[in-house]
Amino acid sequence: MSADFHDHATAHLTAELFERHDRRRFELTGISWGPDDGSRMRRRLMRAFDQFWDVRGQDSVQIVARMRAAEIDVAVDLKGHTMLAKPELFLNKPAPVIVNYLGYPGTMGVAVYDYIIGDATVTPFEAAGHYSERIVQMPHSYQVNDSQRAMAAHVPSRADEGLPAQGFVFAAFNSPYKIRREFFRVWMDLLNQVQGSVLWLVCEHPATQQNLRAEAAACGVAPERLVFARRVPPDLHLARHAHAGVLLDNLPVNAHTTSSDALWTGVPVVTCRGQAFAGRVAASLLRAVGLPELVAENLEGYRALALRIAQDAAYREQLRAHLRAARVSAPLFDAARFAGDIEMAFEHMHDCWRQGLPPKAFAVAELPGYIRSP
Repeated sequence: MSADFHDHATAHLTAELFERHDRRRFELTGISWGPDDGSRMRRRLMRAFDQFWDVRGQDSVQIVARMRAAEIDVAVDLKGHTMLAKPELFLNKPAPVIVNYLGYPGTMGVAVYDYIIGDATVTPFEAAGHYSERIVQMPHSYQVNDSQRAMAAHVPSRADEGLPAQGFVFAAFNSPYKIRREFFRVWMDLLNQVQGSVLWLVCEHPATQQNLRAEAAACGVAPERLVFARRVPPDLHLARHAHAGVLLDNLPVNAHTTSSDALWTGVPVVTCRGQAFAGRVAASLLRAVGLPELVAENLEGYRALALRIAQDAAYREQLRAHLRAARVSAPLFDAARFAGDIEMAFEHMHDCWRQGLPPKAFAVAELPGYIRSP
C-alpha cells in the first residue's frame, strides 16, 4: 500500500521483490493512491502484482471496505509518516495484520500497527520500548534492493557534471536538509587536507547553494570547490557515480536509497552510527555488503576513514573491488533471497494471528525451518 508506485525511490528498491514473491503461496495486491506518471517503472509495477488497485478518488471507507471484502491477510504500509501517507487506512484495521515497512524509518506510534520490519542494526531488540510495533529483524538488512536496476552505458564526463578534470571527488548526495554543521565542517576539513579535491552535492535551490558556499568560505575553502549535481534520469545518476571516490554520509538522518545507489555502483560509503533507525540505515547496508569497517562511532573516526579512502589509492581500489563482487554475491543485492526471508516473516505473523496469539517480536533467522545461507 503506497502512493509511490511510479518513478520513485521506494519503487526502485521494491520492484524486483514484488516480482520474486512465490505465487504458489502468496497472492499480491498493490494498492496505489499516488500518481500514474506513465513511466516504465509504473508499468513494471502494475505487471508485478496479481492485482493492482488504483484507488485515487476513493475515500478511506471505500478502500478499507474493498480490502476487507478481498480478505487481505497482511497489509503493508510502505509510506508511514511521509508525504501523501494515508495512516487513516490502517487505523481502520483493513487486515488482521498491519506492518510498517521501508517508507518511514521509525515507529508509527500507534498500537494498531502490529509489526515494524527492521534488522539487528536499525532495530535492535533492546530498543523495543521506543516502538509501538513489535520488531521483526531481517537476517541481513531490512532494505530490499533491485538487482535489475538499469545503469546507463554512457558515463557523463566530468566536464558534463561541472567537475574539474583532475582531483578527488567527495560526494554527499543526501538532500540538503540532512546536512548538519558539524558534518559539513568535517567535509571542509577534508577538502583542506586533500589538495585539488571537490565536494559534489545535490541541491537545485539557489539560496541553499549560496548558503553552503558561504559556509565553505567561512571554513577557508574556496566556494567553487562545491559542485552541485544537475538533475538527470536515474540510470545516468547511477552511471555518473563513476566520478565519486567516496560517499560521505551524515546524521541524524543517513543516506538511505542514496547509500545503496553508491554501493551498487562500487562507491564506498563512510557513515557514523546514529542512535535511531534513520541514523543507522547506512550501517545496516554496509553490514549487508560486508564492509562494517566503514561505520564510524564518532566524527574523528569518520574523518579518518574518509581521509584514508581519499589518500590511499590501493585501499580505495580494494574497497571498489569488494563492491564489484558484492553486486553478485552480497545479501543486500539478492532480491530473491530477501523475498524468501520476508515471506517467512509474513507467514509467521499470519500464523500467530490465526492461533489467536498477540504480535510478538522475532528474528527471521531464528524461525523454525530457516535454512537460508548467511
